[in-house]
Amino acid sequence: MILLDELKVEMNTYRKELEELGEVLRIAPAREEVAQLQEQAAAEGFWDDLENSQKVLQKTKQLENKIAGFEKMEERLEDIQTMIELCMEEEDEEMQNEIVTEMASFKQDLENKNLETLLSGEYDGRNAILTFHPGAGGTEAQDWAEMLYRMYNRWAERHNFKVQLLDYLDGDEAGLKSASLMVEGENAYGYLKSEAGVHRLVRVSPFDSSGRRQTSFAAVEVMPEIDDTIEVDIRPEDLEMEVYRSSGAGGQKVNKTSSAVRLIHKPTGIVVSCQTQRSQYQNRDYAMKMLRSKLVEIKEREHLEKISDIKGVQKEIGWGAQIRSYVFMPYTLVKDLRTGFEVGNITAVMDGDLDGFIHAYLKSLSHGTLQK
Repeated sequence: MILLDELKVEMNTYRKELEELGEVLRIAPAREEVAQLQEQAAAEGFWDDLENSQKVLQKTKQLENKIAGFEKMEERLEDIQTMIELCMEEEDEEMQNEIVTEMASFKQDLENKNLETLLSGEYDGRNAILTFHPGAGGTEAQDWAEMLYRMYNRWAERHNFKVQLLDYLDGDEAGLKSASLMVEGENAYGYLKSEAGVHRLVRVSPFDSSGRRQTSFAAVEVMPEIDDTIEVDIRPEDLEMEVYRSSGAGGQKVNKTSSAVRLIHKPTGIVVSCQTQRSQYQNRDYAMKMLRSKLVEIKEREHLEKISDIKGVQKEIGWGAQIRSYVFMPYTLVKDLRTGFEVGNITAVMDGDLDGFIHAYLKSLSHGTLQK
């Protein structure tokens, strides 16, 4: 009974924390906004402007999902408190164990919801575009880049995010020379922005017949998807477009027609490409989307007033600072050099278990303790 009394007190603490979370997430104003948006959707002529109607429906869905997630947490809290009351009356030991398990799960989900409140950046709620670049070292580095590519695909699967491949160029013997993908889902960029930078691998190379330990590097770029609602000043005369045939042994990864598009932004030297869509027009559209995203990301990161203030390719675009080390030999450890967060189960990390690193980054960012 003492344990149940303690659990009851603990749940009252969670109730207060959940109420505070509701205020931070602005659940009450969100309900009012949903009602207003639904009135717009019911108005005559709503579907005459398809672009606007799609935006209204998308905004409505986002707000409804946020409200539903919060209400589910409220229901779970009520259910646990009811279980505690019943257990105290019936002194059911099996139910007590179930309560402890459910409370641990609730506590973790509440922590995740609190972390979402840290995603307050202008672009945090948007989709994310990830681009992978192997460092020097040939096949070894290209293989490491593909391992990272797989890791982020697995992370997206764990979170039910949709992944769309934009560009993929196979390595000479293994791995990849470059790849770009879009992760689509609420707050995708807010979570994945922590992954931008250089990733370092230490392992016994499977490509070295002598079995020597090697160090490899690969860089990951992370950009928010920037749509047409945000104006980006890209002058037509500053663009050079190349059309080419998709290459490499990518199998299902690429669409092997002469419709692949490479865009070069002449003032900065930035190059983007897309080769996975069905037509040249679609590939150019996605390439432009990537270019807009990259220019906005650089402008924000460099605290520039205008896109035109970007002079040449910034150092961080290619390599930036090393953010994380993955050691397979002589021991197993993944350590983030900015937050100090580390995990010994490297297999789980490579299978997409990155939440610990992402959460540590967001907390450090909010507390101002992030190591540069």
